[in-house]
Amino acid sequence: MAESVQTTGKRKTAIARVSVLPGEGNIVVNRKRSLKEYFPREAHQQAVLRPLSVTDRLSHYDVKVTVRGGGATGQAEAIRHGIARALVDLEEDLRPLLKKAGLLTRDPRIVERKKYGRHKARRSPQYSKR
Repeated sequence: MAESVQTTGKRKTAIARVSVLPGEGNIVVNRKRSLKEYFPREAHQQAVLRPLSVTDRLSHYDVKVTVRGGGATGQAEAIRHGIARALVDLEEDLRPLLKKAGLLTRDPRIVERKKYGRHKARRSPQYSKR
C-alpha cells in the first residue's frame, strides 16, 4: 500500500487538491479547518464522506484538502471526486464499487453563459403586446 496519494477533484468551478494518507479518519480542509467547521451543513459533510463510507474506509485514511473556487456544494462534490480518485489509486480493487456508486465520474454540468439580447442565459425580455 502506498504512503500517500495526491489527486484532483473538480465540480462546476471548484477545484480540490486532495491528499489521502493512512491514518485514523481525520479530514482537514484548507490546512487548518476540520470538515465540520468548513462544511456546517450535514448534506455537504455526507457528500465528502461518501467515497469513504461506500468502501468502509472511514477510519483507515486521513484526508488533507486544499479547495478553491465555486460555492459550498461545488467544493464538497469536488472533494468527493478527489477522494474517490485517490482511493482508486491506493486500492485498485475499490474501483468497481466506486464506479457503481457514480463517484468516479466528473459531473460535467457548468453554468451556461449569458447571451446578448437576453436577461440571463435563456430568460428573454418580457413580451409586450402593445
